[in-house]
Amino acid sequence: MAASFTRALFTLAFAVTASATVSYSGETLVVNGISYYASPNTVSIISATADMLSSASTTGVDLIPLTVLEDTTSSFTTSVFRSVVGNYTAADDVFNTGFLQAIYLKHTGSSPATVAYPLGAALTQYETKLFMPSRAYTSSVEAQGHNFTGWRTEIPAGPYFLSASTGEVYQAYRLYSDVQGAFTEGLIPNTDGSFSVLSAAVQGAQSPTIGVPSKLYYTKTAAKPLAGVRLGVKDIYDIAGVKTSCGNRAFYELYPVKNITAVAVQKLIDAGAVVIGKMKTSQFANGETATADWVDYHSPFNIRGDGYQDPSSSSSGPGAGIGAYEWLDIGLGSDTGGSIRGPSEVNGCFGNRPSHGLVSLDGVMPLSPNLDTAGFLTRDPFLWHEAAKVLYGDNIASNFTSFPTKILTSGFPTSASNEANAILLDFLSKLQTFLNATTTAINVATLWSTSGPAAAGGASINDYLGIVYPVLISQQQYELVTLPFYVDYAAAHAGKRPFVDPAPLIRWAYGQNNVSADATAQALQNKTVFMDWWAESVIPSNAQSCSESILLYPGSTANPTAPVPPTGFGISRVSNFAEVPDMVFPVGQAAYNSTITLQEEYLPVTVDILAAKGCDGMIFALAEALTNAGILKIPGVGSLIDKLNFYCTLLVFK
Repeated sequence: MAASFTRALFTLAFAVTASATVSYSGETLVVNGISYYASPNTVSIISATADMLSSASTTGVDLIPLTVLEDTTSSFTTSVFRSVVGNYTAADDVFNTGFLQAIYLKHTGSSPATVAYPLGAALTQYETKLFMPSRAYTSSVEAQGHNFTGWRTEIPAGPYFLSASTGEVYQAYRLYSDVQGAFTEGLIPNTDGSFSVLSAAVQGAQSPTIGVPSKLYYTKTAAKPLAGVRLGVKDIYDIAGVKTSCGNRAFYELYPVKNITAVAVQKLIDAGAVVIGKMKTSQFANGETATADWVDYHSPFNIRGDGYQDPSSSSSGPGAGIGAYEWLDIGLGSDTGGSIRGPSEVNGCFGNRPSHGLVSLDGVMPLSPNLDTAGFLTRDPFLWHEAAKVLYGDNIASNFTSFPTKILTSGFPTSASNEANAILLDFLSKLQTFLNATTTAINVATLWSTSGPAAAGGASINDYLGIVYPVLISQQQYELVTLPFYVDYAAAHAGKRPFVDPAPLIRWAYGQNNVSADATAQALQNKTVFMDWWAESVIPSNAQSCSESILLYPGSTANPTAPVPPTGFGISRVSNFAEVPDMVFPVGQAAYNSTITLQEEYLPVTVDILAAKGCDGMIFALAEALTNAGILKIPGVGSLIDKLNFYCTLLVFK
């Protein structure tokens, strides 16, 4: 069979004259047991003879692991070399000692400015002996005989792959398996500013593969404050060269790749952030429950607790990824009715719904333009603030000289009746002491009933605002997204209608069948009335502290999540309608009894903080100050957000 098959191909090759377009898409390699991807884009070329290049290879493979070392000491010695390698290993998950098979030394001390050693010997005229995994040189004379003459283009320190046949140098990407199902696809940048889908795969839970570049390639500067920050992007944001799915397979297949990157994403890229992949969203950013509502694509896994909790919607991909992956620094999500806050709460990370209108949402799928916002999910409050400065610019200028000294609470526990309540009250107590503040519990519905605006005509807050959110998201998205999608799909598929998950279908139907044609205008009017009342009567602005007070309410309380309809009014709707910032702080973890593991597991406990509109910068600064004071902690990845306290607790009770 093999012989006849070969002959058939041979005959066909002579019978048909054809041409093929072939392009190089990179290679997958394994270095010291770790999977890597060599980018197809050449970053430099080493000027050297073929013999010199081939002498660096000991494997018979054309691509040679190469490390570019940078050193500024007066003399590059053995101890300096070991120190540099140790620093690279500690600072970068991409680098490993296998990349020392070939070394290029960029030295700016008193010894020669640039010295290269293809076989891994780091010797200068001041050093007589240095041992490396591949070979030991005993004299500087022998080492000098293997020098390269230099680069055609200077490149930063870090691990690379060097072609033994051409001298071309390629960036190295470490490959990770997305075992939590947080991503739709991995991305790599092209030289023209667009992106391509990563053409590599590694074994791991039948999951997408994500490639991350070395952190050593990047240096933070004033112009590039996010240099090297690894960014995942919710798949409702357009990225040039890549399709946008909005969580729907038919939508992904119907429309071509995008030509322009969304403004919000481009601002982060311009500041140095590295987009490593698109991340899952519930369909058309509507609220969906794992896993009943997720049909086209499976919901991501929330790694916290027993690993099978709902990751929330709709920025569930960024939330699940931030909770699970040390190699992901920050996720760009969107929040219309809670789509950043919900995933931040249950995945145990920092997250923000910003004041409305801080950044352009051009190139982003709309749910409701009057409610849509762009924000972040991350474990690091300092990076959180830095990224916000880039994304929102002067719109979050820190125009305050002190923090508010008034704390309002809504729905906060009054006693430490369980572990989660104890954590919430402990945080409130520490915050009150830190701010030297007074605390007052409020009930928004009661305030409204006693001092509500005259324009509400005496209606309860639930009656006045109860359907504002579902009306706006259903009617506006139906007009802006659904109808064009249906028309385009029908034109391409003989009049057929595409499949859509149950949740968005129900919401769209609500807007079409249960409310009047002028309901959107009425909803916007009611929203404006509430916004003005809130800014005047509940949390007005303040010249010194930006916001006269901050309001706290419980975010997640270590309870397994359950679905709720989007109607009615609750404290989490305040920021939607009042256009004020609402930010999630992870404050601890509490135990629950898992029905999966049949053991005690731990879920995050979080607090949401609101302030006056435009006072986002003050809350970011508060998060940093509380972290510096030890009141907030940077959460870890995995099932526990605070492993140290967990193991300390075990020791205490043992």
